[in-house]
Amino acid sequence: MRIPYIISTITLGAVLALAGCKGCYKQQEKEATTTPPPVTLNVPRFNPDSAYQGVAAQVAFGPRVPGSPAQQKCAAWMQTMLRRYCDTVYKQETKVKGGDGKMLPCINLIGVINPAATKRILLLTHWDSRSWADMDTKDKDKPILAADDAGSGVGVLIEVARQVKIAHLDPSTGIDILFTDVEDYGKSEWGDDSYCLGTQYWARNPHVPGYRADFGILLDMVGAKEARFPLEQLSTQFAPEVQQMVWAAAGRAGFSSYFSFTQGAAITDDHEYVNKLAHIPTIDIINLTAGIASPFATHWHTHQDNMEIIDKNTLNAVGQTLLQVIFETAQPAS
Repeated sequence: MRIPYIISTITLGAVLALAGCKGCYKQQEKEATTTPPPVTLNVPRFNPDSAYQGVAAQVAFGPRVPGSPAQQKCAAWMQTMLRRYCDTVYKQETKVKGGDGKMLPCINLIGVINPAATKRILLLTHWDSRSWADMDTKDKDKPILAADDAGSGVGVLIEVARQVKIAHLDPSTGIDILFTDVEDYGKSEWGDDSYCLGTQYWARNPHVPGYRADFGILLDMVGAKEARFPLEQLSTQFAPEVQQMVWAAAGRAGFSSYFSFTQGAAITDDHEYVNKLAHIPTIDIINLTAGIASPFATHWHTHQDNMEIIDKNTLNAVGQTLLQVIFETAQPAS
């Protein structure tokens, strides 16, 4: 290539034009030097050992069924834990009507972090045990320990609250941790609304009048070995943007193998009533399989739902994903 020849044929006008643009380059250089550097996102590290101990503490009380001594003892323990890590704790103690007509004692607990913040994230899980093991082959009329289907969500959220307190979350973002009772006292023959009774009560009677949150995340069965979390269908229907945001955050946290962008089943769960009654866009992180007979893992509603099924790796994947979401949401706009 004869570059000297090409340069020699440039017209005078072009030369003058290039000279006139020297100021443009200087201006661009100046603008480049004044661009603020990207803000580093510091996400605290979730401690799965701590979450595991939180699950074990609940299971040690025995089945936390409505009206049992274990219900009262576990509620007192959870309230103590929330008070350690939250600025304010609310307790809703009421009675709800079961599908069989029984009036059931119900205890909802709400831990509030940064109560003055208008930007709020709702994190919730149920904490009660199912009163019968209807999916088991023996002792079907006895309550289950519910290590995964109750205990895992509470264990994860208590550890999330602990890490948020240690990290001093920006005061512009608030977190509300809701532990709902009497979720699993339901049967298909009683209708879908026989489930999630504590959440239905809270959605109609929030702990703060006119309570609002930007979005909500429900945890259900988030501690089992080899758990996988596909895109639950009701979440896709009610809050698709929130669902996509959380699953993308899971990938950035390094847990895309747990959070699959494949479509899962539609589940009647607490998030349905938060969406319909409280009108807060809320999704469900729930362990679902591709099984034809049931979308749930084999320990679901059986006596196998005990500490042997709990895996610290799964607890870590869910807890770290929540922290990723929280601190990305709290990140100040650049």
